[in-house]
Amino acid sequence: MRTEPFSEADLSVDAFLGGRLRIAQPRAGYRAGIDPVLLAASVPARAGETLLDLGCGAGVAALCVAARVPGVALTGLEMQPGYADLARRNAEANGIAMEVVTGDLAMMPESLRQRQFDHVIANPPYFDRAGGTRAADAGREGALGEGTPLADWMAAAARRCRPGGHICVVHRAGRLADLLAAMRGAVEVLPLIPRRGRAARLVLVRVRKGGRAALRLCDGWLLHEGARHEKDGENLTPSTASVLRAAGPLPFYR
Repeated sequence: MRTEPFSEADLSVDAFLGGRLRIAQPRAGYRAGIDPVLLAASVPARAGETLLDLGCGAGVAALCVAARVPGVALTGLEMQPGYADLARRNAEANGIAMEVVTGDLAMMPESLRQRQFDHVIANPPYFDRAGGTRAADAGREGALGEGTPLADWMAAAARRCRPGGHICVVHRAGRLADLLAAMRGAVEVLPLIPRRGRAARLVLVRVRKGGRAALRLCDGWLLHEGARHEKDGENLTPSTASVLRAAGPLPFYR
């Protein structure tokens, strides 16, 4: 648990979305990779709608949504006070309005308890700490180690999502069964494939609250060109480069 604010010396500033966003992140601790960017690109948000980011960390996912779709009203919930403060600072530094509430989704703050949103997004901790090794840095462990059960994350998301709204989650493919067991509504699953012929390591899961459609398993999204890394550079597919560098959307259907 990171309780104190980060000093400037604690931070580096990294470019996201081809420089459209400048995000301060801790040099030591949890640092956002591409996962929250891919999550943000999959959200079917429109200007004038509302979005809640559960466990928003430094604010990367929500701010990426706003960079792609100006006019979305952002709210973040973050349990670690140091990261909540950092999300506020990142929003201000990028000129994006974002309300950040410090609190635990398992004990939803009163300021959020009576509200519902058009979109609820989450990048829950990936690792079940019933097994495995804890991260040495307290902030990193808070972001990666599952303290609150995944089912409770999904229940909190469902309560805060309006009927007909969307819940969007990125998680490890190995936790897909747990996600599906916890979700109610019309569910769509998009595997994220590292390279052709490789198994998906991550999945994007989207549910429309109150929907009655059968589960849809979408064609996988390919992240990198070629069967293996053969040259210098990131070797992204054009569609993935558009998402990560040009704030493009990541559609479930193409």
